[in-house]
Amino acid sequence: MKLKVFSLHETKTVAENFAKTIKAGDVVILNGDLGAGKTTFTQFVLHSLGVKDFVNSPTFSIVKSYVGKFKFYHIDAYRINLDEAIESGLDEILNEQNAVFFIEWAENISALIPVTHKTINIKFINDTTREIDIKG
Repeated sequence: MKLKVFSLHETKTVAENFAKTIKAGDVVILNGDLGAGKTTFTQFVLHSLGVKDFVNSPTFSIVKSYVGKFKFYHIDAYRINLDEAIESGLDEILNEQNAVFFIEWAENISALIPVTHKTINIKFINDTTREIDIKG
């Protein structure tokens, strides 16, 4: 499903509707350039699923966890490769059965990503407009 959104409010609505499809064990891959809105989309989804904490980018910490309707892991693999991911235990985290995973820059750890996953592609159009393509 490909949508064009023209405001943060519209992005939030798309994220909230997407959140209704989330179930335990889901892996969600978020693709897009730096600043496209991957973390913002994740923030909207997690808040709509009961996360009360401030959700921000795990760029430097690599992984952040949150609790709401499910246990969530927000992973940013921008600064790591597969070997570093395994050394840090990311492969074990991704095996947690009832958690939900949101992964940015998943191509850097593609060998750890399950075949079955959802993909969100966010394309930056301008300061207020994005194209959001949801698959899976």
